[in-house]
Order: sequence, then C-alpha cells, then structure tokens
Amino acid sequence: MPTAREVLTPDALAMLQAVADSGSFAAAARALGVVPSALTYRVRQIEDALDVLLFDRSARQARVTEAGAELLREAPRLLGEIEAVANRVRRVATGWEAQLTIALDSAVAIEPVLELAAGFYAPAPPTRLKLLDESLLGTVRAVTEGHADLAIGAIVDATQSFAAPGVHSRPLGELRFIYCVAPRHPLAKARGPLTDELLRRHRAVATADSSRGGQGMTMNLLGGQDVLTVPTLRAKLQAQLHGLGGGFLPEPMARPYVEAGRLIVRPTARPSPVGQMHCAWRVPTRGRPGKALQWWLERIDQPATRRALLEGHRADGSV
Repeated sequence: MPTAREVLTPDALAMLQAVADSGSFAAAARALGVVPSALTYRVRQIEDALDVLLFDRSARQARVTEAGAELLREAPRLLGEIEAVANRVRRVATGWEAQLTIALDSAVAIEPVLELAAGFYAPAPPTRLKLLDESLLGTVRAVTEGHADLAIGAIVDATQSFAAPGVHSRPLGELRFIYCVAPRHPLAKARGPLTDELLRRHRAVATADSSRGGQGMTMNLLGGQDVLTVPTLRAKLQAQLHGLGGGFLPEPMARPYVEAGRLIVRPTARPSPVGQMHCAWRVPTRGRPGKALQWWLERIDQPATRRALLEGHRADGSV
C-alpha cells in the first residue's frame, strides 16, 4: 500500500481540490481530462494511505468530509512551501548561501543588527539568517571552529590569535569601558579613584566566556574577589543596575543609564580598558564569499555602520 508521503503529491492535492470544487467525481474527471474510474481509484489510494474518508459518497454528490476539508485547508500552504523551496534552490544556485550564521558579541548593539537584517530581507533573498549570542573568545571561536560564518564584535583578531584556514578578520573599531555601580551601591559614594584593594572587597559582575571548549577569557577580575558570573554583557548591565555588584561596561551601553542617573561612573586607579573590536568571517578554502556574506561585509565596511554597531545601544526601560 502506498504511504502518505507517496500519494500526497502536488498533482494529487490539485485533483482533490477539483473534486471538492465540482462536487462530483464525474465533473472533476471531465475538467482534468481523465476517465472517472481512474480519478476514483487515485482518490481511494489517498484515502487508504491516510486511513480516512475524504469524500462522502452516500449522496449523488461528492461531499468533502471534515478530514478532507482539513487536508484541503493545508494544501495551499504545502504547495506554497514547495514553490518557495524551488525558488530558494534556484537562487542558491546563483551564489546565495542556504543559511548565514552570524555570531554577535554581546558588546554589539542589537538594534543596528536588526536594522541590517531588515535591509537584508527587503529583496527576499533565499538565505536564512541565524544569530548567535556570544561573549569574549566565544565570538571569534564561533567562526574559527565552524559554528558561524561571520562574527561581529570579536575582542581579538582572528588572523593573529587563531590559525584557522579560510578565516579573515578586520578591525571594527575601539570600544571604551567605564566602571559603573548602581547609586545605592557602597562604591557609589567612595572617595577618590577606586583602588584594586577597595574593589577586591566588593562583588564584581563578570560576563562568562561563551567558548564551547578550551580555556576561556576573563577580564578585569581581581584575585580573591567575589564574582557573580552572568551569560552576556546585557545581563551584566542588568545585574549592575540591580546593585548586585560593580564592573566595567562598554561606555555606549552604559551611557543611557548614566544619563538617567541609574548608574554611577567611578574612576579607578587602574586604567579603564579599551577594546579593539573586530569582525571575522570564514571563506571556503576554494571559492569566494557567498552573496549573503558579501552583502553583510559590504555594510559592515561602512564607517557609519561600524559606529552604530558599537555605539547604538538603547535603554530598554527595565529595572
């Protein structure tokens, strides 16, 4: 007996719709140019494969059953998906990737990325986008280890730090960090620059390295200091807004909250960190970047885009 997968073809769905529209097997057979017996046999094959009755034959007309109506409701979606896949395959054959995976460091502003995604989707390319949330070495390793095609906001230069074939890297821009605490935190009213000895007495909020394997990276932590580790810089920001600890935050990310009085910037005896951020991407050993990757690289190459990615943070209104 044929299976459901074998009988539910586009032609079969069109045939069932013709029977439903005409109200009889004979009329549908005439419209389709086949003999009624052949049409009846094919419908019976589909019913047997699904183990349901699609048409009520007790009257002179072929009335659609509830099961048949449900199948016909799904038919346009199924046919549309087949057509969409066919169109995507044709576009992929012209150089568009089936999927582009982008690793975003949590220091990168999400709004500019989503605006870029909207521009990317505007001409309806066949490429699906997948965005990964990464931190510290995990951002660049997502590319060097093959989990992503493009990394935005990597804290290290992929070509200098990792010898991965086909991986390229370029600077994205500098990102300055400032030490912040909530207004109710004890360090908010401490006098003078905060020394390491004073910082060590208070909990630090740290971002976990999202590397999937091997040793990760830590930044600006002191030996013996209590640490609250959170998954992303955005979570670190929220923890500091809640007064759970202090730490260095990207100045553009902290700025809206500093201006609103929800974070206090404190000078430290140690120099404030400045990170040189990068984007990194993977190109097949033989060949050029696909069209989707080229599209993103061309946009990131624009100074206004690079600036927005590092500075375009907005307050989320929480806390």
